[in-house]
Amino acid sequence: MIADEATLAGSVHDLGWAQASADAFAKKREYLQENSGIRGLERLQPTDIEDAVRIFYRDGFVIIENALNEEQLTRLKKASERVIREILAKDKNRQGNRGSHRYSFGSASLTGQLLHEPAWAMLVDLPTVTPVITAIFGSRDYILRGAGGDFCLPGASTYQPLHSDMNDRIEYQGKTFGSFHDPRGKLNYRDLPCPYVCCNFLTSDFTAINGPTRQIPGTQHSQQRIPKLAQEPEWMKLSTVCPAPAGSVLIRDTRAWHGGTPNLSDKVRAIPNAEYHAPWYREPMGRSMPREIYESLSEHGQYIARYVVAEAGEELVTGFREDLGTTPPGLREQV
Repeated sequence: MIADEATLAGSVHDLGWAQASADAFAKKREYLQENSGIRGLERLQPTDIEDAVRIFYRDGFVIIENALNEEQLTRLKKASERVIREILAKDKNRQGNRGSHRYSFGSASLTGQLLHEPAWAMLVDLPTVTPVITAIFGSRDYILRGAGGDFCLPGASTYQPLHSDMNDRIEYQGKTFGSFHDPRGKLNYRDLPCPYVCCNFLTSDFTAINGPTRQIPGTQHSQQRIPKLAQEPEWMKLSTVCPAPAGSVLIRDTRAWHGGTPNLSDKVRAIPNAEYHAPWYREPMGRSMPREIYESLSEHGQYIARYVVAEAGEELVTGFREDLGTTPPGLREQV
């Protein structure tokens, strides 16, 4: 990674297109504008809780508008832009940590999360979202896993491979990931009820050309091998959650197949998140929320954050990794 002091001035939207010109993608941009987007996409309101649960369990995701009010959206957008600048200051060539021009907020962070940021902590217990999460899990005893999310810059011209955000318990580079393991070999994590929910908050509209998330409906329980990018059918590349307005939340079963798409616009697309585990599911989690932020949360927010809050007197080391966490091998394949 090469440092880039220029990120601290000017518009954050001008920090993309490090490797190519937007004009070179005019035909691809036109194609996406005409074809990208899930046909008949249902966008709900926060009060549509029963429908939200139904669609979530059917498709593995649901989009809900007006999750953030104007004040919350402005606050999250400003915080996101500041953090984006801090991350890009370490990456002049826009190498990314999820592919070129594509970044995970959490992977770049020294704690693996952004719960030390008040704007991210704000997302933990929103009155528009908490009732939906409670209904999905059928209980208020779920727990906070963390908060991070991702962003892609203009010039993220390729597709991120389809993937799932969780798996059965594995050991990788001396660390344990996941927790479910059936020693009989009869069940795997895809046989379970939903164990892990991610809520991505849209800080800008999802459009056909600014890198909206693509979701493959109904794949949360699929036992089929996720197709490599070169084998992925075109309809999957076009199965994007758009259009959807800023302030919406995309609630995902993290097992469902999903991936990033090209951002050929002139704006950064950022989707900070909050993540939750079902009451009966646990994974190894580090302490990532400062005690003073924890004490500012609601009673319910404190209850669900009890496993990630720092001990009294413990000072968390925050900031960003010099290599921003690098891109995991499974997400490096691009065409």
